[in-house]
Amino acid sequence: MGGKATKNEGKYLYAVIPAAGDREYGNIGIDGESVYLIADNQVAAVVSNFSNGKIRPERRHIAAHQAVLKRLMEEETPLPITFGVIAEGAKEIKRILSLNRKSFAEQLRRVHGKVEMGLRVAWDVPNIFEYFVNTHAEIRVARDQFLGKSRVPTQEDKIEVGRLFDRVLQEDREEHTDRVEAILSPACFEIKRNVPRTERDVMNLACLVGRKAVDKDFEAAIFEAARGFDNNFTFDFNGPWAPHNFVDVELRS
Repeated sequence: MGGKATKNEGKYLYAVIPAAGDREYGNIGIDGESVYLIADNQVAAVVSNFSNGKIRPERRHIAAHQAVLKRLMEEETPLPITFGVIAEGAKEIKRILSLNRKSFAEQLRRVHGKVEMGLRVAWDVPNIFEYFVNTHAEIRVARDQFLGKSRVPTQEDKIEVGRLFDRVLQEDREEHTDRVEAILSPACFEIKRNVPRTERDVMNLACLVGRKAVDKDFEAAIFEAARGFDNNFTFDFNGPWAPHNFVDVELRS
């Protein structure tokens, strides 16, 4: 464990940050390795030694990767690297930094002093289809017409009602997300809409927020937005995170 590697030892890459001296972060890396910097002019790679060739996406490895990003976030906003990137050695790391220096520097400037916050809004109802039947007359009419007790519904009947439900569900998502974004926008530099993960998800937003604005402006905007919805909705915000959704780290090598 620990120290800086021999010349040919592999380097596991966690993030890119502005170069700022020779820092070490302790033995918090994958397999308990020491995490340190390899710099090239204005940018530096956050790395640890890794000699096993390939890395499996095991829970302990992913947790270590996230722990390093969390440690970096205590001091500055890094450009997070996707899990699993391993360079052959320090020479390759310096080559990656040199080839991508302009992109790294521009993106570091853009996210400086900012963090990513997440917001997930979901329908908190026992049955999402029945909720829409009760709140949307056109779905209720279609349900009664095609799926009523007066006849046995065909597969086509079920598909037709399903298509209507999906359309109205998406329309409601768009409407609700527009309302929430309008309230959050003044507290955010950028907002990105991610694909809802489940049918019950109304929206899954990533928000780029100033570090100093999280505890006051951003949280206040979340509570203001939530007041516009009834108890059939839940608001869950999380973070701060490294700005995964707001950087595009394509490693030219």
